[in-house]
Amino acid sequence: MSETNQIGEAGGPYDIDDLVNSPEELANSHLDLGSVLMPVVEGGQVTVEMSADHTPEAVYLVTPVGRIGIHAFAAPRSGGLWREVVRELAESLRSDGATTSIEDGHWGREVVARVTGGVHRFIGVDGARWMVRCVASGPEESDEQLGQLARAVLAETVVRRGDQPYPPRDVLPIVLPPVLAEQVAAAQREHAAEESTEPTSQPLTDAPSRASASASTEEPADEVHPRGAVAQSASATVFSEAPDVLDDDSTAQTAEAATDEDGAAVDGAPAFDGEADVDESEAEAAPSQGSALSRLRNRRRNR
Repeated sequence: MSETNQIGEAGGPYDIDDLVNSPEELANSHLDLGSVLMPVVEGGQVTVEMSADHTPEAVYLVTPVGRIGIHAFAAPRSGGLWREVVRELAESLRSDGATTSIEDGHWGREVVARVTGGVHRFIGVDGARWMVRCVASGPEESDEQLGQLARAVLAETVVRRGDQPYPPRDVLPIVLPPVLAEQVAAAQREHAAEESTEPTSQPLTDAPSRASASASTEEPADEVHPRGAVAQSASATVFSEAPDVLDDDSTAQTAEAATDEDGAAVDGAPAFDGEADVDESEAEAAPSQGSALSRLRNRRRNR
C-alpha cells in the first residue's frame, strides 16, 4: 500500500500501512497497544483492566468527561461487520434494560445506550480486514462533549491488523508497551504482596480491589512529553475484573459489543451456533447466527 496519510489530519482511523508516520514518531502521542495505536488525551489518564488470567483485557483513556476505550477486530474482506454488529448490539442493550437509540455520526451509525447513572456510546468503523470500535462511557451531562472527544480520538487512531489469519470478529491482541507493562507488573506485585499478608484473602481473580501503579523511577532514553503517552503510561492505574459500577441499579449491567477469541458467549451472553471461518480470504459477512455480546460493566473510576 502507498503511504498517503499523516497523523494530525483527523482522517482516521488509519491503517498503519497507509501512514507516512512511523510507529517511533508516534511514541509520545499514541499508546502502542499492538493491534491499535490509541492517541492520548491532554489531561487524561491511562487505566488497564486485567483479565482472570492476569493478562491485559482493555486499556482506557480516562478524561474529565468520561472514559474511552478502543478495540480492533478481525473482519472479512467484504467489510460491513459494523453494520451487522449495530443490530445485535442495539437488541442486546434493549433486552438488558437500557434505553437505546441509533444516531448518525461522522462514520455512520452510532449506538447510544442510556442507563441509570450514565451514557455509553459505541462507534464503529470498518477498515481493511479489520473493524475498530470505540466505546465512550460517562455521565449524562457530559454526553455531547464526550461524544465529540471520542470521535476526535478515533479519527487519530491507527490499526495494525498484521497478517495472522484471525477469524472474523476475533478481538485483535493487545500488547502493552514496555513502560505500561512495567506499571502492570508493579501493580500485580504490590497486590500479591498485600494479599500474602492477609490469611483470609482471596486470589486476584476474585478480588474486587484495584492496585495503583506508581510512576516509574527510570527515565526513558528518548525525550518524553510531560503529558504525552509515555508519561501517562508510567503513571497508569491497574485494576482487576471487579471495578466499581456507576450505581446499584440492575440496568447498569448492560451489553458491550465484544467477542471472545473462540466466538463463545461471555458473561452469560448467547454463543454462536457455528464456527467462524479462519480463512479470511474466503470469509463473507454473513448474518450472525447469534449474539456475541458480553456484559458492559459501567465503571466509575475513583482515585
